[in-house]
Amino acid sequence: MKRILVIDDDMDMCSLLSRFLQRKGFETEIAHTGIKGIQKFKESKFDIVLTDFRLGDKEGHEVLNEIKSIDPRAIVIIITGYSDIKVAIDVIKAGAYDYITKPLIPDEVLNVINKAFDQPITNEETIETQLQEKKPDKAIRVSNEFLRGVDPSTRDLYRQIELVAPTNYSVILYGESGTGKEVFARTIHQNSERRNQPFIAMDCGTLSKELAGSELFGHVKGAFTGALADKEGHFELANGGTLFLDEVANLSYEIQAALLRVIQERKFKRVGGTKEMHLDVRIIVASNENLQDAYRKGKFREDLFHRFNEFSIKLPPLRNRKEDIPLFAGFFLKKANMELNKTKELSGFDDEVIQIFCDYSWPGNLRELRNVVRRAALLTSEGKISAKVLPAELIESKQHQGIYPKPDASLHTFSVNGNNNLKNAASQAEYETIMHVLRQVNFNKSKAAEILKIDRKTLYNKIKSHEAHQ
Repeated sequence: MKRILVIDDDMDMCSLLSRFLQRKGFETEIAHTGIKGIQKFKESKFDIVLTDFRLGDKEGHEVLNEIKSIDPRAIVIIITGYSDIKVAIDVIKAGAYDYITKPLIPDEVLNVINKAFDQPITNEETIETQLQEKKPDKAIRVSNEFLRGVDPSTRDLYRQIELVAPTNYSVILYGESGTGKEVFARTIHQNSERRNQPFIAMDCGTLSKELAGSELFGHVKGAFTGALADKEGHFELANGGTLFLDEVANLSYEIQAALLRVIQERKFKRVGGTKEMHLDVRIIVASNENLQDAYRKGKFREDLFHRFNEFSIKLPPLRNRKEDIPLFAGFFLKKANMELNKTKELSGFDDEVIQIFCDYSWPGNLRELRNVVRRAALLTSEGKISAKVLPAELIESKQHQGIYPKPDASLHTFSVNGNNNLKNAASQAEYETIMHVLRQVNFNKSKAAEILKIDRKTLYNKIKSHEAHQ
């Protein structure tokens, strides 16, 4: 019989919950303080611990930490009358299995408990099974969007998304370039009540100060030189749905002020227009720099930051998601097979290649991995991808010096009869210079543009142009 420990300083609640669980076939014990609950857990074995977040002598996270220190595999479910998503995220990050809000609904409690019991027990056999399932050939699901990873940090990320998606909270996504911020913004939208309404994405990093207002709010014919017809802005296009603003820190201070006013008043006018339009839009923004640091430096409005900062999520870089790397490599290979229409599909990667992938730091994250796999697939005619077709930066990284063979020089030389004329060679050199600088500054485009002595918009355009021709 499964045993459950209930810790709650509300004696009536404790007794009611205990009797309900007993009727459902569980054996229960109760404790009315955190100290007594921890003592009971030390003295006896329990399959699940249900603990209130607010106890007389301790808080739920303290009980959670002490129970986890006794048994790291313990399943702890937090009960809270404070249905604050940030509290829920904190306890889940600390190791809680799930949380339930008061007033308790018996069926909901039972559902969470049964779900917890359904999770596999961690032992050597199940660990081996999970590792087998994570191999690319078995776990790959090709879709038009993306693959859901299995790394613990990825699971934590999706747990946060599952919590915040059904709300109307504004969300800030922090993450390095290439971590998939737009994909996760779309995932939040697709799991919200707005899923059947538009999802509109806007890259603020490419906008000039003059055009930003028109792109965001639209304009009427004749509002400025070149305004030859009425135009809907991104807010209008997203009305009823979700607006995703990428690289939001790059908006000018004047546009930030206009954006704040629109968010506060929930209405706007097109540039040059007089008609006010009502607005119902959820806003998700993304940045690769901390917006709190940006407003402290005077680069971003503090009041706008607080409007956006109802919830924030940090996307882990690929180098911190080691278990996901083979999965995504296989996923991108499947897509490359389809794109290249190969008569013989490539069957996978040599073990050596997977090891190189897992040890590499991936400064460009998933975007860089995708490009590496696509390039390797193009250079491989059949069978498995080998280390000799990988780019030099992977082979020559510090982790692999003296261990892996140098890339086949014939794969990197220019052909006299090919399309690699002087113009193409110069273009390739420019692209390699840009990528070298981006890696040096951890893909901070503002710093890269400063070092390269070009403006940020020019840098964006050059990157997009090069990626389009790769």
